[in-house]
Amino acid sequence: MTLLDILNPNIIDLEVEGTTKDEVLHHMANDLYNEGYISDVEQFVKDIYEREAEGPTGMGSQISIPHGKSQAVKKIGIAIGRTLHPIRWESSMTDDGFQDTRLIFLFCVSADNEFARNHMLLLSELAGKLGNDARVAKLAEAETKEEIVRLILCDDSELEGVKPLQEEEIVDLDIDL
Repeated sequence: MTLLDILNPNIIDLEVEGTTKDEVLHHMANDLYNEGYISDVEQFVKDIYEREAEGPTGMGSQISIPHGKSQAVKKIGIAIGRTLHPIRWESSMTDDGFQDTRLIFLFCVSADNEFARNHMLLLSELAGKLGNDARVAKLAEAETKEEIVRLILCDDSELEGVKPLQEEEIVDLDIDL
């Protein structure tokens, strides 16, 4: 399974309203519910918070990648949201432990072991893509859901002004299966 297999414009929202992490997570979970990805919004959000308690998912560059395993998941996916306003999000990238987040990649993964294996591969693939400053800048400015999908899937060589982040700047996501 690759990002190509699971990116769906129907669970991308470029105008996520909300002023808190909780409001944003519930908004995005509702999008997943409405598209048949999850069976229970509250259980799914609870499971995301359980994973969040283990370590921050803010990876710098105003990007957060909340993820976790949940019995509420019916099919794997990644809800993508860009907020109208910066959201305070836990991050190991800053001295105070928080960052402003505008772009969220919410992984929707079943607690099933096969899904968990796919989750780890997809998370790694996405983190690699987000290690490119040019891609991150273009994602922040994208005007359509289709443009978001294209920017995530394209090769670095297809981006203008490609400049990957320095190795020490790429966040090591704490993935526990």
